[in-house]
Order: sequence, then structure tokens, then C-alpha cells
Amino acid sequence: MAALPSLRGLQAFEAAARSGSFAAAAEELSISAAAVSQLIRTVEEQMGRKLFHRVNRRVVLTEAGVEMLPRLTLAFQEIGSIARGGDAFRPRLVISVPPSMAMGWLSKRLAGFVASHGAVDISLRGDDDPVPFDRELIDLRLSFGPHYREHPTEDIVRDAVYPVCAPGLAATIKPESLVRMPLIHTDWGPTGASFPSWRNWFEAAAIEPGRAVQRGLSANSSRAALDLAISGLGVALAQGIYCAKALEDGRLVRPNALSIALRQPYCLTIPERSARRDVVAAFRDWLIEECRRSVASPALR
Repeated sequence: MAALPSLRGLQAFEAAARSGSFAAAAEELSISAAAVSQLIRTVEEQMGRKLFHRVNRRVVLTEAGVEMLPRLTLAFQEIGSIARGGDAFRPRLVISVPPSMAMGWLSKRLAGFVASHGAVDISLRGDDDPVPFDRELIDLRLSFGPHYREHPTEDIVRDAVYPVCAPGLAATIKPESLVRMPLIHTDWGPTGASFPSWRNWFEAAAIEPGRAVQRGLSANSSRAALDLAISGLGVALAQGIYCAKALEDGRLVRPNALSIALRQPYCLTIPERSARRDVVAAFRDWLIEECRRSVASPALR
């Protein structure tokens, strides 16, 4: 029977793979870079598989190394939890969502999940697509559109965009005169082609905006555009999932009833390595319910 790799050798591999450097792994483990290299070479010999391609002074994970890394990282995290004692079996979640959702919408709701589920260590990441599922050990990714069909992905809700503004500004607006009000434009980022612009909205409303559609404020996130609208600086096109709460509590109003459905749904991706975990299944159900409740808000009807 072939010898099993030593724990120290596996630690050396995990640290080098995670940091991308033998030198960084050596510093983390308080040994020399040569010792890290030898430990990893021994693991490779014992497993009969190359884990790194060595190119000049750089190291790049092989397919076998990519497969091993997330499982080893998770295993060492569990060992660390056990060593810390009382929190030994506290579950951990790595959640990735669009930046605007992380900054306001989801961060304000997580306390509700913790209250219903119990103590859990959560890493909340605001990421643009694509995200490195295995390298960052991401358990769930909420994205606009189906970007990750290589992992189990489900469509969970379809949203729309709505003109919204502060109540004080709305008092000066007639629906047909919206074109004369200050507009707030959103630079949607990499998925920008999939989101309606003010030009699209005026076309749907059968209004010719002229040069006015080019003027106004601009923000590079949905959350920032929403904050500008709440501050009374103009009229924004906001996704229902983000603006529903502000409409419900009166910080925003809809100066015009016309909305435009988004072309793609919000999608939830959960890698197979995470899908069997109870805490992941619980968070999935909770998150879907929160998303659907926001999009179905009476304030959006």
C-alpha cells in the first residue's frame, strides 16, 4: 500500500496553492521555501500526481492540484475550528453576490437568517462576474443571468426596473414631464447590455427625450444610484429588489407607473461540494424567499 501523504506535506501544498507562492507558504509555516518545495515534491511522489507546474520561479496548479485545493482548505478550516474549542462545530458560509446587493440589501437582512438558523460564520463577498468558486471556496453565488452552468444553477426570480425619486421631487413632476427632470443614470458594469437605460424607458413610454436623456448624474452601482435618488438629486431607474423597501417606508415614490422587465432572471449557483451541507440548504431557501418577497412587494404593483 502506498504511503499516505504527511499532514505537514498537505499543509505545505495547501498554503502554497492558496497563496500562489512557495515563499509565501514558507513564511506562513515558518520554514524555508526549499523545505516547502521538498514537502510538496514528496506529496506528489506519494500520490503519483503532479500538483504544480514549475515555470521559472512561478508555480501553477495542475488539474489535480485545482481539484485538491478546496477540499484541503475546508479540511484545515475544520481542524482549526476543532482546535479552538467551544466553536468547534459552528458552520461557515462563503456567500458571493453583486456588489450593490452586498452593500445594502443583503447585509441588512443577514441578521434575520442568523436569528432563525443560529450562530454561523459568514463571509459576505460583493463580486462582479465571474467569480473563482473553488479558489475562494464560495458556497453560494447570486448573479444576474446564468453565468455558471458548469455548476448547478437555478433561476429564482425575475425583476424589473422602476422610475423612483424622493417624495419632494415627485411633487414637482407630471408623468409626461419626466423628461425635464434630473435623471440618474446607472453604469451597470459588465452586464450593462442586459439592463434597460433611460433611453429604453422613454422609448417604451413613447416619449421623445431629445438631448435630455444624455444629461444628469451617473453612478457605477445600483446602490449608489438609489442613494442619489433618496437624497432628492434626481429620478433613478432602480431594480425592484433594491427599491421595494424604500418605497414601502416612503423614502421613495414612483413618479410614473411604467416599468420595464429585465431580460434575465436572478440566478443562484451552488457548487456540488457545498450543496450537501445543511447550512447551505437552509441559506438557499431563506435567500430565495427574501428575493421573491422583495420583488413581489405591493409597492411595486
